[in-house]
Amino acid sequence: MDDPFTVATEHWHRLDDGRIQCDVCPRACRLHDGQRGLCFVRARADDQIVLTSYGRSSGFCVDPVEKKPLNHFLPGSAVLSFGTAGCNLACKFCQNWDISKSREVDTLARAATPDAIAAAADELGCRSVAFTYNDPVIFWEYAADVADACHDRGIKAIAVTAGYMCPAPRAAFYSHIDAANVDVKAFTEDFYRRVCVGHLADVLDTLVYLRQQTEVWVEITTLLIPGRNDGDAEIAAECAWIAEHLGTDVPLHFTAFHPDYKMRDTPPTPSATLTRARAIGQAAGLRFVYTGNVHDPAGGTTTCPGCGTAVVVRDWYAMRHYALTDDGRCTACGQRLPGVYDGPVGHWGRRRLPV
Repeated sequence: MDDPFTVATEHWHRLDDGRIQCDVCPRACRLHDGQRGLCFVRARADDQIVLTSYGRSSGFCVDPVEKKPLNHFLPGSAVLSFGTAGCNLACKFCQNWDISKSREVDTLARAATPDAIAAAADELGCRSVAFTYNDPVIFWEYAADVADACHDRGIKAIAVTAGYMCPAPRAAFYSHIDAANVDVKAFTEDFYRRVCVGHLADVLDTLVYLRQQTEVWVEITTLLIPGRNDGDAEIAAECAWIAEHLGTDVPLHFTAFHPDYKMRDTPPTPSATLTRARAIGQAAGLRFVYTGNVHDPAGGTTTCPGCGTAVVVRDWYAMRHYALTDDGRCTACGQRLPGVYDGPVGHWGRRRLPV
């Protein structure tokens, strides 16, 4: 506890056998003194569960908000993105494994207080800060403090997450958050158990909670992996569940996998797979289905549900056409599109600016 980056936490309890159980996520790590949870950054020290990465980051970058991906949240604006290290899932296909699977403290080479991050975002002209690269669930206390510091400057907070979190800390965390992109890894329990070492039901519970009990703007991403989670029936089941439990206005992003981490022998996702998935989503009644990680103008286009006009046309995060008012209404028919709009479209484009 003498480490300035280590802080005490809540959401844990003692077990009869002397261990302490972390209650932040459904993994429920049960720790002896000196042990770390699977996430790496939460540990048992001084007879309590502590967060060992408060105020430390694996790096900062300014991105377009569409890269999170969020297509209906302050379109075209810049977002200051950062993460820490570790993760509470064990996905074999992780696309950020060098950060999320890190077990080296040296990965956390940059120190920044919540106020310093908020000030940097303000100075760089960012409309929001995103907790990404690894899951903010495991460092949620730090993320919540950053969000509060950002709100003091009129800057919004975004969580890019797998949604694997227990109800009590989840409610505490999302009371600080404005938008979330929840990564649904697949739509079968078998995939979650074998590939992610987790459970699908907990993620779906988070989505229902966010949609029905909070004001957080929600979008969903599913990375389609050839031969693993890209079958028509599975995609249709996910889309039908979203339509029934979350509503047809929740944007869904199907993105392309590239070989990485422990799935280097799996081929990249063909663009035709994403096009097919998008058609399945639209057939299920979802109004806003997108493709990602590929050049696909059709898959990046937002269509007005009122008159069918293409109101936003994107090409790999760059805006090519924008026909919405400052409050998100179609300029052709006046229908308001679901999302968060509070001014002119941003012009950050597809730039990536390391900070």
